[in-house]
Amino acid sequence: MNLSRRTLTASVVALAALSLAACGGGSSAGSGSADNPYDLQQAGVLRAGTLTDAPPNVFLKDGKFTGFDNDLLTAAAGKLGLKVEFVGTEFSSLLAQVKTRKFDVGSSSISITEARKKTVDFTNKYDFGFLGLDVPKGSTITSFEQLAGKRVAVVQGTVQDDYATRSNLNPVRVPDYNAALNQLKAGTADAWITPAEIGEKTAADSGGKVLSVAKQLDPGGMAYAVAPGNDKLRAALDKAIDEVVADGTWAKLQKQYYPGREIPADFKPGSGSAQ
Repeated sequence: MNLSRRTLTASVVALAALSLAACGGGSSAGSGSADNPYDLQQAGVLRAGTLTDAPPNVFLKDGKFTGFDNDLLTAAAGKLGLKVEFVGTEFSSLLAQVKTRKFDVGSSSISITEARKKTVDFTNKYDFGFLGLDVPKGSTITSFEQLAGKRVAVVQGTVQDDYATRSNLNPVRVPDYNAALNQLKAGTADAWITPAEIGEKTAADSGGKVLSVAKQLDPGGMAYAVAPGNDKLRAALDKAIDEVVADGTWAKLQKQYYPGREIPADFKPGSGSAQ
């Protein structure tokens, strides 16, 4: 009887030891572990939420996520030995999805604002931007000052939405850029406030049906969004952004996606220390 009890006890101890070993010996480790120092969903993979329909910033082409922001993120991740897995989403939900760690990072020309800092943390800014104004062919609107009383399309949750609200305009809030363009084409919006580069490309691709008529500097600057408190990932991305600025990748992508765009004299990407 005592022998049986000793045998049973030994078996339980052995099983417990195996269980603990299984919990601690997997390939996917937790926060701060050697194989996952940035507390990613999957060790070695940076899962990035982005958009499919906002060229030249972020878009889907031939089944591949690309654009200035996404290509720059891929280059920066490479400096960290990480592979990027892009997933399409809507901008209105992107920051919340980063906050809850559905995504490790948000990549979508995200303007830094004090309100957004309450939801996510930001890397150092890697780009600047302009607010653009698109109108349908035949419109008499040529400036932001003429938007009072007009129906103005904006993508919900963007700084363009913020601008329309601050300016007491009549915003038509839509989930994505294609929906905003459709508002112009259908005549249900008089104008569309958009990131200038996206608005200019949309106009150029419209065959004259849409015109890009004005733009003004967005003072916030653009950055990648990470979950609050993930300081290791944020700091690593800051360092990697400086590295892709220093090796010429940033300048190369600027020329590729924004040919002829004037860079403000006082704008320095990243920490500003890389030249």
